[in-house]
Amino acid sequence: MWPIEPAMTDATTPPSPTLITLGCRLNTYESEVMRSHASEAGLNDAVIINTCAVTSEAVRSARQAIRRAAKDHPGAPILVTGCAAQIDPAMFAAMPEVTRVIGNHEKMQAETWKPATLLAGHEKVRVNDIMSVRETAAHLIDGMEGRARAYVQVQNGCDHRCTFCIIPYGRGNSRSVPAGEVVAQVRRLVETGHHEVVLTGVDLTSWGADLPGAPQLGNLVQRILKLVPDLAQLRISSIDAIEIDDALVEALSDVRLAPYMHLSLQHGDDLILKRMKRRHSRDQAISLTQRLRDARPDMAFGADLIAGFPTETEAHFENSLRLVEECGISFLHAFPYSPRPGTPAARMPQVAKAEVKARAARLRAAGDAALIAHLARHVGTMAEALVERGATARLPDFTPVQIEGDLPPAGRVARTHITGHNNTHLVGTLA
Repeated sequence: MWPIEPAMTDATTPPSPTLITLGCRLNTYESEVMRSHASEAGLNDAVIINTCAVTSEAVRSARQAIRRAAKDHPGAPILVTGCAAQIDPAMFAAMPEVTRVIGNHEKMQAETWKPATLLAGHEKVRVNDIMSVRETAAHLIDGMEGRARAYVQVQNGCDHRCTFCIIPYGRGNSRSVPAGEVVAQVRRLVETGHHEVVLTGVDLTSWGADLPGAPQLGNLVQRILKLVPDLAQLRISSIDAIEIDDALVEALSDVRLAPYMHLSLQHGDDLILKRMKRRHSRDQAISLTQRLRDARPDMAFGADLIAGFPTETEAHFENSLRLVEECGISFLHAFPYSPRPGTPAARMPQVAKAEVKARAARLRAAGDAALIAHLARHVGTMAEALVERGATARLPDFTPVQIEGDLPPAGRVARTHITGHNNTHLVGTLA
């Protein structure tokens, strides 16, 4: 599944190693696990770069980050991992700046980070066959992001083969963390002071298919809400719209489940969806968003849409453009199509690059207009906002708000009067 928010974080607080995290929220979680393993092993001078492979640009950014890290940390071991490293380890091993290339499975094992294991010998590549991995273990962490929110991995890998996507070859097939282990992790994060917990995975709604009895994601959500009563807010990261189950819809009646979902829609035309090998139709996407709003009137949606997919005509594209309004998407991530070598879509007739760029810009403009309309609907209301850092906070529907006044520490909730917006954020004052 397409990452919800490609981003980079650089955390360098001693005595832990330097972590450079590219890509999705799952990578953010996994970086915290690696930080813990590497710190316990004494690798505090190491630089760990957790890469993303979702686009060619993401791979280019990873190479840039490696070169920059080598300049900023002369003499430090440069350890490269993540999806891009898993998919093309030879490319990264050929870079003189790189000490070791570590696979996506290996990076989560404590044994990997022991200096005697990691730095011994001259073999630069420590990457196994990700398709041979059958389980995803739970990893207990104490949290992240200044205790504003924490991420819990409940699933990894993907069994689907969308024609544009290279990620299954970096993550392997779908595998789930058992419900009891997830609940234990959530409980631990609540005990360490976290207000919000986010469930994350590569194909989140596939959770449970490989577990005894094949439970669905909604069952897991309901179990967390029941067994961790002190959890203030549970949030779900990017999900495949066609796999949302009845129990998940029912769980929306609990106000502790955040009224926000980021949907992996990818396109608004049925023919293009078929060529993408997606499993939903345009009408199903529209019907789903209405069903979720019926269950939770304050629901807000994000979505991924790709512009310029191979064979896309102007008429096909306009169906995507209209989908933004028809589904009521407030937070749109619009991507220009980027061919990934080795995927079926890369072999299809391509749209001219200039047209791809132009359509992506039009799609982003539609997303900007939708966001402004969403922000305007909040003006004049009172809201509970979770403080993140500085003067920034977020409402339960994930709307960002800049708050004037003496805010409580990150991770606390601030009662806020929404006074306006600046086209990207709400603006408010402490109530």
